Amino acid sequence: MTPAIDLLKKLRTQYQVHSYSHDPKSASYGLEAAEKLDLPPERVFKTLLAATEKGELLVAVVPVAGSLDLKALAEAAAAKKVEMADPAAAQRATGYLVGGISPLGQKKRLRTFIDESAGQFPSIFVSAGRRGLEVELAPQLLAELTAATFAPIGRAGR
Repeated sequence: MTPAIDLLKKLRTQYQVHSYSHDPKSASYGLEAAEKLDLPPERVFKTLLAATEKGELLVAVVPVAGSLDLKALAEAAAAKKVEMADPAAAQRATGYLVGGISPLGQKKRLRTFIDESAGQFPSIFVSAGRRGLEVELAPQLLAELTAATFAPIGRAGR
């Protein structure tokens, strides 16, 4: 499996794995997951990495139906400024390929922020560590397992 699923199994926690046939031509991995699993895009979350002005990598988990508000993430992280991380740096730090980065089971423990909208759902879907593989779990459990902070970091629309 993947490090994310291995972690969930090891902790004997409440989760469910969902898989679908990934289309390499898909423009948005997250929206593809929502569509193929027949889920509202507000419940499917993408994992993005950003870097602070000091080079610290941050994990941001936001709905695929919207985008990451970099200013809001900077505020939540008490940083002056953040920008999207270099994809190669994101892959090195997490051990996952872009498009399949999971907030769970990353190589390095990075500060993690989950958009507060996740709290309105009994469960949300995040990447299980590979394109075409999602894991469903309670947002509180995800926050607990990643030592995440809930913050208003998502922006509606794409």
